[in-house]
This record gives sequence, structure tokens and C-alpha cells, in this order.
Amino acid sequence: MKNLMKVALLATGLFAAAQTQAQTHRDTTLGQKIDKTTKKVGHATTKTAKKVGNETAEAATAVGHKTSELAAKGAAAVVDKKYDGKAGPHNENIYIDSKSRYYYVNKSGHRVYVTKAELKTKVED
Repeated sequence: MKNLMKVALLATGLFAAAQTQAQTHRDTTLGQKIDKTTKKVGHATTKTAKKVGNETAEAATAVGHKTSELAAKGAAAVVDKKYDGKAGPHNENIYIDSKSRYYYVNKSGHRVYVTKAELKTKVED
């Protein structure tokens, strides 16, 4: 009788331990499922926000470059003399500053100085 009790208690203990172990490894509670879903949604939202932020930054940079280019070209047309008949590497207008240096304004609005030998004949579109 003692042995039968020992075996029954051992079997009950093993069964209870197995059930407890099985529940800790499965997502059976509603709270655990909500937590997992929340993490997935959170990661997706973060990823989308970064993508939108990058696209916005790229657009803002492009707008800034265009604004700078137009401002620099306008200032060059007013202040410096335009060199007719000659162009830059990509058919840009050439200007001559007060120190007789040749330059053109690139797409970022920066002055790019060139030598007289680097100038090309202007191609009209």
C-alpha cells in the first residue's frame, strides 16, 4: 500500500509539473497575445515613421538645394558679368566675378570655379 501511494504521488507530481511547464511555454492568456500583437504593431509603426521621416528629409533637402541654386543664380546675374558664348561642363551659364575668375552655379547653389581652358562653347537648346 505504501508503494502504491508513493507511485501515485510521484505520478501526480510529474503530471502537475508537466502541465505547469507546458503553460509557461505557450501563449495561452489573452494578455500575452495582446502584448505580442502590440509589439508587432509598434515595430511596424516605428519602421513606417522612419521611412516617412527619411522621405520628408530628402524632399526638404531637394527643395533647399533648388532654392539655393535659384538665389545664387539671381545674385550672380545681378552682381557679376555673364560670359556669353561659353558654358560650363553641363551647359551652365558662366559668370565672371570682380576678380576676373570664371564660375558657374551648380545644382546645390554653390559656385564652381573653372579655368578659361575648361570652358566650352555654349550649345543653345
